[in-house]
Amino acid sequence: MSKLLILGAGGHGKVVADAAKSMAAWNEIAFLDDEFGNLNKCLDYPVVAKLDDFNDFISDYDDFIVAIGNNQRRIHYLERLLSSKFNVPVVIHPSSIVSSSSRIQPGTVVVAGSIINPDVDIGYGCIINTGTTIDHDCVIDNGVHLSPGVNLGGNVKVGKNTWIGI
Repeated sequence: MSKLLILGAGGHGKVVADAAKSMAAWNEIAFLDDEFGNLNKCLDYPVVAKLDDFNDFISDYDDFIVAIGNNQRRIHYLERLLSSKFNVPVVIHPSSIVSSSSRIQPGTVVVAGSIINPDVDIGYGCIINTGTTIDHDCVIDNGVHLSPGVNLGGNVKVGKNTWIGI
């Protein structure tokens, strides 16, 4: 078991923490958020510092994930983590179904009830939100947010930092 530090304690941060807890891969979860000082807790997890303080925690946490809804801001922090060689996992809620032939890059979160079918390529830092379905042979570029309930047919390509709403 290891420790996970989540950057962002807003609504998406709550969803990421819930998925991470459900995976049972981490025995400790904490948050960084710019509201630190005013916000000391998110769900049952501590908020330990501000977002830009992540470097201070490299020896304290095994894994780091960015849980910020804004695509550009999420990718900004994710690229900083990746370039500094932080370990950034993929978080997949156990109620989701992901084909073994699909590929998902670091920092992507697949939320409860999502289905990812065969030969799908998903870039880094994506949000595959609640109940999203992605059919065969799709390409989802870096930083994409597919909102709850989005359904993509086969062979769809979604460009970098795109947000597809409900």
